[in-house]
Amino acid sequence: MLDVRRLQVLRAVVTSGSVTAAATNLGYTPSAVSQQIATLEKEAGIALLERVGRGVQPTAAGRLLTEHAAIISRHVAEAETALADLRAGRTGRLAIRYFATAGSALVPPALARLRSVHPGVQVDLKLVDPGDPLPEIAQGHADLAIVVHPREAPRGVHMTHLLDDPYRVVLPRGHRLAGKRVIDLADLADEPWVGEWPMGGPCWQIILDACAAAGFTPSVTVESEDYTNAQGFVAAGLGISLIPVMGLSNPHPGIITRRIRNPEPIREIHAAVRETTLDSPPLIELLTALREAAAHAVHGK
Repeated sequence: MLDVRRLQVLRAVVTSGSVTAAATNLGYTPSAVSQQIATLEKEAGIALLERVGRGVQPTAAGRLLTEHAAIISRHVAEAETALADLRAGRTGRLAIRYFATAGSALVPPALARLRSVHPGVQVDLKLVDPGDPLPEIAQGHADLAIVVHPREAPRGVHMTHLLDDPYRVVLPRGHRLAGKRVIDLADLADEPWVGEWPMGGPCWQIILDACAAAGFTPSVTVESEDYTNAQGFVAAGLGISLIPVMGLSNPHPGIITRRIRNPEPIREIHAAVRETTLDSPPLIELLTALREAAAHAVHGK
């Protein structure tokens, strides 16, 4: 295999016209340059230079390798520029995974800010609801994921807390508990429930844990795959439901919401990234924007 550094030495000799001039330009001794050329000729298996008077000129093989040395030098310079752009956050790609309610409340303003600061960064945005995106982060298939209530982060994954999203009880208008401003969770023990589907997701587990602490297991009569549908089922009188505040941005006219206590279920929302990417300027900007969007969401509650 040809040595790239020796190719550049050959190029210096050819462009300057002599070994001595090339040595001066490169800061080498003439003997060092001659040794590099001799080694390169052994690698190539053919003569690359021939003497002409007091100087040298390239053979056909020497001209060929000199042309390729110029191409290599140009490509290296382009690579260095591209790397500098990537390091500074002027280019690159971010793969982001999110769940539905975070998509409407947190992701749009954060991405708008990212685009304004780093317009050259491409974004691969994917909804993973239901699903656990943490393995994608740990394995390097995604750069950032917004997740709910992680019990334990995989090794090498850094969690940034964004906000706590409390649940509210959703009741049909005219419900017997509608006159209360705050409802004890145990008061819902005998109610039919509109539950979340799939039932094994982290948001539903938060509800199950809270109900267990209040001494009961909810009796689910209807399963709903999203909060909008759940509100419709509640409004129709098919049961009550617990929905986080971020899922109540567009409340159904046929429902009312009340705070819960003893205990109050809360889902913790985090941004997950790999620890090795925490120095990436676009990722730093995105995390900052997500924290600001989360602070605005909390203030809006």
